[in-house]
Amino acid sequence: MGKEISCGFHCIKANHIGVKLGKDEILKDINIQIYCKELTVLIGKNGAGKTTLIKALLGEVKHTGTIEFMDTKENITRHLRIGYVPQSINIEKHMPTTVYDLFASFISKVPIWLKIDKKAEKKIKDSLANFGVENLIHKSIGDLSGGELQRVLLAISIYNEPNLLILDEPVSGIDRNGIKVFYEYINKLKKEYDMSIILVSHDFDLVKKYADRVILLDKTILRTGTPEEVFLSEEYKEAFEK
Repeated sequence: MGKEISCGFHCIKANHIGVKLGKDEILKDINIQIYCKELTVLIGKNGAGKTTLIKALLGEVKHTGTIEFMDTKENITRHLRIGYVPQSINIEKHMPTTVYDLFASFISKVPIWLKIDKKAEKKIKDSLANFGVENLIHKSIGDLSGGELQRVLLAISIYNEPNLLILDEPVSGIDRNGIKVFYEYINKLKKEYDMSIILVSHDFDLVKKYADRVILLDKTILRTGTPEEVFLSEEYKEAFEK
C-alpha cells in the first residue's frame, strides 16, 4: 500500500433491495449509498438480515431492486468489481494447501500443482507484504493463526483492485490484538485506495473508532449516519438496550 489514489467520486447505490424466502420477508426496501474512501459498518441483532444483504450485494441470493456503481464526477454507471473476505473458510488442518496454493488458484491460469510459477510467486509475495505476511507464502493454510489467515484473505480480496470490499465479520475467532491490527489495515485501505468498504461487526467500540458511517439493520434500515448519530439514536436503544 503506497500513495493515496482515492478519487472521492465513486458511489455504490443499492436501490430498493428486497429479499424473500418463501413467504418470509428477509429484507425490505433497502436503500443505501456507499462512497469510496469510506468504511461503512452494518450492525444489527442476530437475524436482522446482515448476511443476507451481503449475499444480495454479491449476487448470491435472488433479490428485487438494483445495485449500481456510479461515477459521480462523470455521472455514468461503471462495472462494479467486488472483493470479499468471509467470516471463515473451511480448511482442514491436515490439508497440505499453502498460502501460495490458495492465492495462485485465484490469479494464475497455470495449474498450481504443476510447479511454482516464479512470476506469480513474486506478485503474491508483494501482495502479502502489504499486510505484513509475506513470510507465510509457503506455509500451510491449516497452520495459520486466525489473524494471519484473515490478512492473507485480505491480500487476495484486493489483488484485482475492487471498487467495493465486503468484510463479513472478518475478525471472528481472532484475539484482541489481532482484531486491532486488522482494523488498522482496513483503515489504511480506506485512506490509500479508491475503494468502498462494507464491514459487518458486533464490536461496537471499534466501530465507533474506525467507521465513517453506520447502518443499523433489522430487515429494513432503522437508522443510518455517523457512529455517534446511530449509537445515540432511539432506534439503537430500541434494538439493543431494551
